[in-house]
Amino acid sequence: MGKTVLITGATSGIGFEASVALARQGAHLVMVGRDPGKTARAVQAVRDRSGSSTVDSLLCDLASQRQVRSLAQAFLARYQRLDVLVNNAGTVSMTRTLTEDGLESTFAVNYLSAFLLTNLLLDRLRASAPSRIVMVSSAGHYAGSIDFDDLGLERGYQVMRAYSRSKLAQVLFTRELARRLQGTGVTVNALHPGTVATRIWNRAPAFTRPFFAVAKRLFMLRPAQGAQAIVYLASSPQVGTASGEYFDRNLPRPPSRLARDEGLAARLWEESARLTQDRPV
Repeated sequence: MGKTVLITGATSGIGFEASVALARQGAHLVMVGRDPGKTARAVQAVRDRSGSSTVDSLLCDLASQRQVRSLAQAFLARYQRLDVLVNNAGTVSMTRTLTEDGLESTFAVNYLSAFLLTNLLLDRLRASAPSRIVMVSSAGHYAGSIDFDDLGLERGYQVMRAYSRSKLAQVLFTRELARRLQGTGVTVNALHPGTVATRIWNRAPAFTRPFFAVAKRLFMLRPAQGAQAIVYLASSPQVGTASGEYFDRNLPRPPSRLARDEGLAARLWEESARLTQDRPV
């Protein structure tokens, strides 16, 4: 592969397994993690499993826009190319919590951090074209809705409502960004990795955890299986020119009706730019 790949949420789950696979392909991998010790251990594990020495890391708590900006600055200072950006980091919160920027945390981490980071790195992606942006979304976006009068769910917060909204926002962003990037050689696609047995399910309501414990063993994909969807969009020549698509099982699928609403996507972009105090692209 021989390309520079930046991947968020890289220290566990499908992000970690995708890191291993991409490093095996020869990518110069830059793994983003939040905890210094955990990130260092993950980097060493990827090096050991892949046999690659070109595995680096950068630290960032994606709940903080200040840290996202620092992450972008650090990457741009150290690396001359960015061939693939994988926005993989995700979270859920059982109760409504706010970031240091005063934003609902699920929306901020899952979507706004990717919006901000991607736009801060777009010039480098354009200069490295042909290049790719991969958004790790979810089939959960089909249940998502956007209410601009209550984007942060101050009224009626529910964990899956927050999660689905953030995933819908990711797909809307993917499609709007693809439209803006036409002709640049930079592609952007979203994916559903499948229902994967990762630690995100540990944050489910207590009464559902026995169910998820059984489901993880019997029905859910292993993280390495879910990671294959990321690796496919990041590296396969078969999707080298695809852009603005939503992939499930490595095939483009129609996203939700709301995800195809161009007016909604444009309005979300403007609101996201306001919330990140940025006017990119």
